[in-house]
Amino acid sequence: MQKKKISILYPDGDIEKFNELPDVTIHDLALDSITKKLTKEPEEQQHILRIMSRMSGDPRVTDFRCGVFDDIYHNKEMRKDLMVILEKINFLRSYGTFRHDYEESSSTWDLLHRLEEINDYIECVEAMSKCLEGVELKSEGLIKLKEYVDGIYNDNGFIELKKDIKNLRATTKNIKSVTLGINLNSRFEASEIGVVSINSKAFTKSGIIDNFHDKIVTKEGIKQDNKWNGDYKFTTFDVGDSNTVTTGGTGSFSGMMAARANPVMAASMANVSNDIQSREVTKYMDKITNRLLVTIVKKLRSVLTKYVTITITDITDLIPEFLYYIRWAEYIEALIEQGNVFNKAKVVGEGDECFMDAKGLYNLKLASFQTEEHENIVTNDLDFTREHLVYILTGANRGGKTTITQAVGLLFVLAQGGIYVPCDDFIFAPVDNIYTHFPADEDKTMDLGRLGEECKRFKEIYERSTKQSLLLLNETFSTTSFEEGFYIAKDAVKAIIRKGVRTIYNTHMHKLAYDIDEINADFEYKAASLVVKSDGGNRSYKVEVAPPQGMSYAMDIAKKYGVTYDMLMELGK
Repeated sequence: MQKKKISILYPDGDIEKFNELPDVTIHDLALDSITKKLTKEPEEQQHILRIMSRMSGDPRVTDFRCGVFDDIYHNKEMRKDLMVILEKINFLRSYGTFRHDYEESSSTWDLLHRLEEINDYIECVEAMSKCLEGVELKSEGLIKLKEYVDGIYNDNGFIELKKDIKNLRATTKNIKSVTLGINLNSRFEASEIGVVSINSKAFTKSGIIDNFHDKIVTKEGIKQDNKWNGDYKFTTFDVGDSNTVTTGGTGSFSGMMAARANPVMAASMANVSNDIQSREVTKYMDKITNRLLVTIVKKLRSVLTKYVTITITDITDLIPEFLYYIRWAEYIEALIEQGNVFNKAKVVGEGDECFMDAKGLYNLKLASFQTEEHENIVTNDLDFTREHLVYILTGANRGGKTTITQAVGLLFVLAQGGIYVPCDDFIFAPVDNIYTHFPADEDKTMDLGRLGEECKRFKEIYERSTKQSLLLLNETFSTTSFEEGFYIAKDAVKAIIRKGVRTIYNTHMHKLAYDIDEINADFEYKAASLVVKSDGGNRSYKVEVAPPQGMSYAMDIAKKYGVTYDMLMELGK
């Protein structure tokens, strides 16, 4: 059996190597709101958000996930079949007993009952094997999973377990009788006792003397072998009857066997007449069978424990991973049917950590939520290179600066999760984490003041960021006077460039963009001015690398609303 952890999120099953997105980043990118669009089930939302918030900067992990999602997206029938299988597995995981330890105190009947659940898992493994067999898989993840499931299915231990279950499957509702085989010594005393079978039909009542006499005196009564031909009959007994022989203890097996060999004792045999006696008989038989089946019980415990700890838990742990891919596939499919564009991301190898090239990108929220902009989504092109490592993004209020800043963060989260991205084409080097610095709530700034709180937060995310990180700054250091904010922001941008962190800095401080050449003077990586273009004061939502429009844009706005000096003077005439 394969002991290595199986996963369709991590190529080596190494599920511990990731960085958690900060809670503030999850909020600023609206990941919690987007997750609620995928499913109405709170538990599924939590699973999906947890997976999305675990960022791995390893390009192989991203490529692995993109392949798995691609397979799942393009095989709709497989998705449906998998959901049926996963729902059954999830039910067993939630309400079954398979996670319980098979203790020494577990009775034979308890083990047989749990075998019923294990049988359901066997059927799930078979169904999953069949489901993955019927499609052309291209991804490393699903091909590995198929090999894993096939390995379980074809494993000798699995076949043996399946055979055991087929032979021994039973529950209290269909166990009607137990057939015991007794070896006798020369004095007709029971020397060995063993279970022949567990039966779904009750034996019929008959005279024990007749049966015993027939077997002894008839020509064919004493068999030459120990094979049972199915013609034995049965006489019930009352464990509470005071006349029952007590040799070897009241109600002991030796006593019962003696009663069946004694014609006087046979007359006292009676049916079990009430619930209390019935329960006592059941407990008694359970104790006897456990003792007689000690070898078989140990084997069952061993087999069950093996498959619970290796096979079943591994498959059930895949449920959140499958749900993550399937819910996203269903959602992306619905958005594409509405006319939105999504494509598979492409990953560059190691050695170019700052790279990104996005063509036709837009903010997923515009497609996810029915906003004013939804009917006419504007797309943009943007890249990260050594010449464009840090963008100083300027433009008018409500011109789309925050929207595109957020869009870039969502691109990385989706792509590194393997999900199709809202983009015509997206090639990138993965990030190890995303840090956002958006305006803080008022109640979080009472102690330090707004500027103090912004400085503290920026210092923390700068210290935690690496050359492989992504910084998204939204109006950082804008809660003070222009002179103070500009002084701090300029030093912050220089520090970011020196560290080599991909950054979008959305700001109203146009002078920061004007001073780009001065800022870039001493660094290998460069900052660039990115502006939201305006058309006579109208919002275009298009961005381009260009000098800030600052005063010219303000003049356009003033003319549009008639507040230039000359226009105002005309009003006074």
